[in-house]
Amino acid sequence: MTAAAPPSTDTERTLLLLDGHSLAYRAFFALPAENFSTVTGQTTNAVFGFTSMLINLLRDEQPTHVAVTFDVSRQTFRSERFADYKANRSTTPDLFRGQVDLIREVLDALHVPVLAVPGFEADDVIATLTVQAEAQGYRVLICSGDRDTFQLVSDHVTVLYPTRGVSELARIDPAEVDRRYGLTPEQYPDYAALRGDPSDNLPQIPGVGEKTAAKWVREFGSLGELVDRVDEVKGKAGDALRENLANVTLNRQLTELVRDIALERTPDELAVQQWDRDAVHRLFDELEFRVLRERLFATLSTAEPEADEGFQVRGGLVAPGEAAAWLDAHARDGSRVGLAFHGQLATWIGRDLDGIALATGDGSDGGGGEGGYFDLRGLTPEDEAAMGAWLADPDVPKAAHDVKGALHALRGRGWTLRGLTNDTALAAYLAHPGQRNFDLADLALRYLRRELRAEEPADGQLSLLGGEEEADAQLAGSQILQARAVADLAAALDAELDKLGGTRLLAELELPLLGVLA
Repeated sequence: MTAAAPPSTDTERTLLLLDGHSLAYRAFFALPAENFSTVTGQTTNAVFGFTSMLINLLRDEQPTHVAVTFDVSRQTFRSERFADYKANRSTTPDLFRGQVDLIREVLDALHVPVLAVPGFEADDVIATLTVQAEAQGYRVLICSGDRDTFQLVSDHVTVLYPTRGVSELARIDPAEVDRRYGLTPEQYPDYAALRGDPSDNLPQIPGVGEKTAAKWVREFGSLGELVDRVDEVKGKAGDALRENLANVTLNRQLTELVRDIALERTPDELAVQQWDRDAVHRLFDELEFRVLRERLFATLSTAEPEADEGFQVRGGLVAPGEAAAWLDAHARDGSRVGLAFHGQLATWIGRDLDGIALATGDGSDGGGGEGGYFDLRGLTPEDEAAMGAWLADPDVPKAAHDVKGALHALRGRGWTLRGLTNDTALAAYLAHPGQRNFDLADLALRYLRRELRAEEPADGQLSLLGGEEEADAQLAGSQILQARAVADLAAALDAELDKLGGTRLLAELELPLLGVLA
């Protein structure tokens, strides 16, 4: 969480810049790796933490422009000037390897620009963009765990500095720099040079800590003035300073961020973009980020609406005695029929199968095709025979969702299901086995961008609906919409499996096995 952001006007442009490597490392060490691993064994704690922070920042700060910067390697102009620069850092942890590439994939799916320049560090790229953006009237937010970015702070530039893992951020503005160090942002590099930095292997002055370094800068105004008047510094600290002036001068060169790199993009070219919805779904499935995906779509409004529309279909409850006529009129033209089974899904014993909904046609006429709901509790003997014959007809192509339980229920009534060309839950698994949720409504959103809006009435709502007859009509409509969703989803998954080369696996192995295993 960040502290409250200052109010912004509708016309204000805000550029959010993130230090990719800095934040990824913080996430890696903040979140236990053993709690973030996919079924394939890929550790994802750094990816999860970074993505979570990014979502929070986009939500809380509402930037108009955004970019993430990365280091290219440890070989930079700083390591050329000082061979031991960051030489004390350990090798990259094995569990961290590959996670930066995954973070880049997340950013690519979210259409967040990534910048990295050989020979320079991520903070140098941030500094260059900050100078350009501030000159063009932007408000700039920098999220980095590197305190060297404090030198960029101004009335229009704020650093969001992680204080606890990746969950809490401190807002560093000029007043906060003064409160912490008694210095201006412009004086920060002088202070950092005197302090040294063990994390970067920048040498320290023996016996001189942060308080003394800050006091010297406040007293003399700048490092340059301090060097010119170094003989005025008394005591052991003064002796140590004079003995280490060369190191201090080198530190100052290395802590100054470069602000004039030639970049391939300008701030105006970093505008927030709409996401690649399909890429987000695929990648978050692979990373097993179900909850994070829900947060993404629930809290951010920069993407297109998740659902374009709902499902539409004609038809309703088929009256007793009319099953044969309805099936002959609407469900024997050779087109695939979507099925939805209604009953107690937890048990699926014969007596718990209460109804079957059918949806036919492809909806190309604008009406969504024809639908019918058969209340199995009111079927006549002729209806029973007609429905049983239709279900068993292998020449009528059918599709259903997670049909295994329904096969048990049908068998309990003496019926057999043949002609099944797609089980949408099974097809979705074959297309993307890494995803966790194969619910029909979720798949409809993902593949069709349509929402199943109709709900079945609860028993306690009958009086509010106008009686049992109206409740039955609402139930029929709800089930028909599910059958319509199944039919349309089956077509989408046919295309997906064909693209992935999984069509024969579904048709020749998985679907035949359903009848054996059910």
